Amino acid sequence: MKPHILMLFLDGVGLGDDVPHNPFAVADLPTLHSLSNGKRWLRDVGIQRTARSLLIPTDAQMGVSGLPQSGTGQATIITGRNIPHLIGEHYGPKPNQATRDLLDEDNFFKRVIRHGKTASLLEAYPPQWHKGINSGKSLPSSYQYALQSAGIRFLDEADLRAGRALSGDWTGEGWRTQLGYTDMPILTPFEAGVRLVELSRGHDFAFFAHWLTDVIGHRGTIAEATTLLTTFDGVMSGVLSVWDDDEGVVIITSDHGNIEDIGNRHHTANRVPTVIIGDQKDVFDDIDTLADIAGRMGQILGI
Repeated sequence: MKPHILMLFLDGVGLGDDVPHNPFAVADLPTLHSLSNGKRWLRDVGIQRTARSLLIPTDAQMGVSGLPQSGTGQATIITGRNIPHLIGEHYGPKPNQATRDLLDEDNFFKRVIRHGKTASLLEAYPPQWHKGINSGKSLPSSYQYALQSAGIRFLDEADLRAGRALSGDWTGEGWRTQLGYTDMPILTPFEAGVRLVELSRGHDFAFFAHWLTDVIGHRGTIAEATTLLTTFDGVMSGVLSVWDDDEGVVIITSDHGNIEDIGNRHHTANRVPTVIIGDQKDVFDDIDTLADIAGRMGQILGI
């Protein structure tokens, strides 16, 4: 099997203080802690290496004043360029014209396709989302715009039902409770993690975005945040159970801090956790900012 990449992007996840309103400080997350030598994902976690993984606290501010935002942070991850510096500000949540121009110029999805490889965004979107994007009434996020710019299709309800995609909440429960699809199949978190790996094997670069972390960070409670992270811990248990460390790398990262400071309602300037899983993890051992990730992904894929 040729090396491939599964990137799990968590919106709004930073490394914060050991305080009661930080879900990373209070939640029981055994799988995540196994990736950091038993240490909680807090501000002082430092660089952690295990037999399978490498955790590096990563700079999301990148020398630009102000709080990091999703539009420019996501664009930085998916281009390997310091987008806030290039456009002169942190901007979000959606990409402004200057950011979109840079995504059109080049992004990692485009590089993968240009080199004759395959890429996919594994999240399925409901019909009303597709309608808004296709009509131009809704603006895609930066990673969605990058995919669109590369000419890769967005997955839909049929893909989700057929097991070719996952729900943004991992399990599919939101399609039932929030969107009214009462017959939508439901996965356990563990099953969702297994399916993520299985789907990723069909592509050289597979990207999955979990945006609920940012939603809960802005307006949720510590109980909701703890439940959400516990679900993610279950997902990662499934991922680790079937991922072969010689098949490539799994990457977990974020665009800015938020959920680690419940009650603040705003983003933070905290570093974010970047975790690399797989035998080639040391390719990433000297990254420092979000702009460093895409170049290392290119090395993994030989592009």
